[in-house]
Amino acid sequence: MQKISCFMAYDIRGKVPGELNVDLAYKVGRAFAKYLNAKTIVIGHDIRATSEELSAALANGLNDNGANVIDIGLCGTEMIYFATPFLKADGGVMITASHNPPEYNGLKFVGKGSIPIGYGSGLSEIEKMILNDDIGDLSEHKGGVSRVDLMNDFIKNLSKFYDANKIKPLKVVVNSGNGCAGPALDKLEKLLPIKMIKVHHTPDSTFPNGVPNPLLPEKRKPTIDCILENKADLGVAWDGDYDRCFFFDEKGNFIEGYYIVGLLAKSILKKHTKENIVHDPRLVWNTLDIVQNEGGIPVQSPSGHAFIKQKMREVNAIYGGEMSAHHYFRDNSFSDSGMIPFLLVLQLMSDENKKLSELVNQMISNYPCSGEINSKIENPPAKIEEIKKKYFDGEMDLTDGISVNYKDWRFNVRLSNTEPLIRLNVETKANQDLLKEKTEELLKIIRS
Repeated sequence: MQKISCFMAYDIRGKVPGELNVDLAYKVGRAFAKYLNAKTIVIGHDIRATSEELSAALANGLNDNGANVIDIGLCGTEMIYFATPFLKADGGVMITASHNPPEYNGLKFVGKGSIPIGYGSGLSEIEKMILNDDIGDLSEHKGGVSRVDLMNDFIKNLSKFYDANKIKPLKVVVNSGNGCAGPALDKLEKLLPIKMIKVHHTPDSTFPNGVPNPLLPEKRKPTIDCILENKADLGVAWDGDYDRCFFFDEKGNFIEGYYIVGLLAKSILKKHTKENIVHDPRLVWNTLDIVQNEGGIPVQSPSGHAFIKQKMREVNAIYGGEMSAHHYFRDNSFSDSGMIPFLLVLQLMSDENKKLSELVNQMISNYPCSGEINSKIENPPAKIEEIKKKYFDGEMDLTDGISVNYKDWRFNVRLSNTEPLIRLNVETKANQDLLKEKTEELLKIIRS
């Protein structure tokens, strides 16, 4: 079956101009307008050097098929998730490659109400239209482009998730990685009683400090150094399009996204009991423990934003969290946000009068985890079958890859959607030695 190389599971993403270019962006605009039979589409873009030209080509394609475009300019992905329902648009497109290297760019799509559009929910049809040159006829009534600054509305919308009056005057290191988060943080700073110490703050398409991806240990040092130097209470770093944020405690320790899921679930269930909380199957024991103790109902979903958002809508969950630092909120059109978790953690630290380390250390001690370990191997599906046979005596769950539970430890192995990788996560019940032993045991099998 013919494919366009940059069409992925959840979005379009590739090198510019080899895989993604203005010609393809124009055709995508035509096909997207036809697919949705759209009258109005919201578009926005990140800081990358190629984002504006791709944005212009996309808008031209949308216009040529009769759709009006509302261009909100430089923004984070979550601003498209906010703007699409706020402006009652038929869909939205964010031009971003998030944390990929500078030569990459991409497009993320949503329909009405910010329902995600991925390969299994519309993107493959758009690809087919382009391959078959079936992108519709030029409209007799070409659409127009209006430019709208939505930043103030976006910041105002965030205020329903936190109470600025209850936040203490904390000292916080914020690292935008020269991505898009800086302008939003500047607006929030005026509303919050905190002192922001800004690192790599200015949006810069050359990424002078490398592409922002705080999941990579080598990208964490500037945030850690700044926390220690300024004796800050907290550090937060964002990826390029700020749909994910990453936390560091007052000692400069990076906090795994897994424990932040538990922390946010606790924060939300304090105010809203008996609500459904969706989580992914990679690491679960800490989340289950907290959600059940706080009177919530844990609901498991396969990993990935399309699955989490779908499951949240099915069960009307108030919050969904993935260990990969994607956090989703019902009152945010079931969409992920990199700003809401930042605000909720500030408020929780203030409410409980505790440092971040004090809020998470018990979780880390109760359920130590390996963090996600990726292995590039020849035949990932065959390796999954081998693991399944070896650990047949555990309690097995196939929601996403294989999860196997034993009394004192568990693991999940799953294939990457986009690369020939196996992803491993291991956790134990308060046993660091067992964690090390079982992680090494599984890696030996995976990499042999």
